[in-house]
This record gives sequence, structure tokens and C-alpha cells, in this order.
Amino acid sequence: MDKSVFLEDLDAFAYREALASGEAIVIIPVGSLEQHGPHLPLGTDTILSSHFAEGVARRLGALVAQPIAYGYKSQQKSGGGNHLSGTVSLDGATLVGVARNLIKSFLNQGVRHVVFINGHFENYQFLYEGIDLALDELGIKPGAAQSVLLLSYWDFVSQDTLTQVYPDGFPGWDIEHGGVLETSLMLHLEPARVAMDRLIDGPAAVLPRFDRLPVVPERTPATGCLSSAAGSSTAKGGLLYEQVVGDLAVDLAHELVREPVPAVVPA
Repeated sequence: MDKSVFLEDLDAFAYREALASGEAIVIIPVGSLEQHGPHLPLGTDTILSSHFAEGVARRLGALVAQPIAYGYKSQQKSGGGNHLSGTVSLDGATLVGVARNLIKSFLNQGVRHVVFINGHFENYQFLYEGIDLALDELGIKPGAAQSVLLLSYWDFVSQDTLTQVYPDGFPGWDIEHGGVLETSLMLHLEPARVAMDRLIDGPAAVLPRFDRLPVVPERTPATGCLSSAAGSSTAKGGLLYEQVVGDLAVDLAHELVREPVPAVVPA
């Protein structure tokens, strides 16, 4: 059995040994508790970001912290809306505070790099703000050895992969909520949590180019999904997962893993 990369499985002394190298990388998955239609679980965003974190950690020799399992308020144009049952959210100040405190804790303990892998669209700028505040409070300036990386896993999906997953054309990230990408990934990673017999095929959401508050509830499709998951498959999920983990691990290794200093050969 492979050794666990999850911090929750380590004892404090094993964690200290990891920190002693001075090169420790900790990955924090970030998701949400958000409705994803009748066929996917509420924890989909957290489940997927955690799987991506584990896959990358195994390739980098990194550790995976417990996820941030609640996210910023779902928005109508990207997640169906915070008015839908099953979506339980944090306000921006709270998410900023959580990110800020986690960064300060890990970097103060000697972690060299922290990586947030985000799986919920609405989280991104609040995580960025929390990171920025923490680094300022710690006095970590540009060019410092310690750093924090922030990314959303879908930004690493290649154009070739999109073409294979969406042979009839990619509908766009703005309506990919509860659709083919998330459903296929869940079929590959957590098939027992997917209820394909409950999938409702229907047209994609048509939403205005502005946000209206309070929302107009009937503008969100009754399913809560912004595009149909019809056409999802385990094979597509496997393709997405392997391609993203591979490219993400390469980019992070290039950015964070220092090359060994060549030995000096006597003349």
C-alpha cells in the first residue's frame, strides 16, 4: 500500500522530519458545499480538488493538508446561485481569514511552499487576498525563498483534452457547473458517488451578461446545473485527470523543486 501523503495521517514527529529538510511543500485543496444537480454530491468541488492535490503530491513528494471544504457564495452565472438548497457558503471576509491563517501557520512552521488547488470558481480572489495579507504580515517580500501558489485545476485542462472531451465543441467554462467535466471526473475518481440514472439532460443555461442582486431564481435551470452532463464518461474523466495532474506536476516541479547543486569535481 502506498504511503499516505495526507497530513491528517501523519504524526507530529513525522511531520517535523518532513519540515527539517527545508523543502517541504504543502498542498491545500479548496472546494465548497454546493448543489451540483440531482446526480452529483454536494461535496463535488472539495472531492475533486482533493484528488488533484493527492495526485500532484505523489509526483512531487509533497504533503496534502485537510481541505477548505466550504467556499464563497455560489453565484448564479457560475454555480447556479447561493439561493439553492444544499449550498452552504462563507462570506468573503471569512474565506480571506481562513486562507490568511493557514498561510501564516504553515510558513511559520517552516513549510517552504504552500499550494492552493482550487475547485470552486467563486473562491479565487478571496484566497488571493488572504495569501497577500498573510505574506505582508509575515514580512515575506518579492524574491523570498518561501512562497505560495494559487491555481484552479481547470486552468490546466489542455485544448487537446477539451477537444476529446467535447467533440461537438466546448460550451465554455462559464456554464461548466454539474456538466460533462465534473461528472466525468467523478465517474473516474468516485463512481459510487455519481447517480447517472438521476441525470437530467437539458439545454444549457442562458444568463445575462450582468449580475442582478437579488437574483431572479427562475433564471437558474431547475436542475441547478448550468449545462448538461449528457456525454459524460469514465474514460473522459480518466483523460482529464491524468492530463491535468501530469501537466500540473511538471509546472509545479519546475517552479518549486530546486535542482541539486552539481558536485565539484577535483582537477
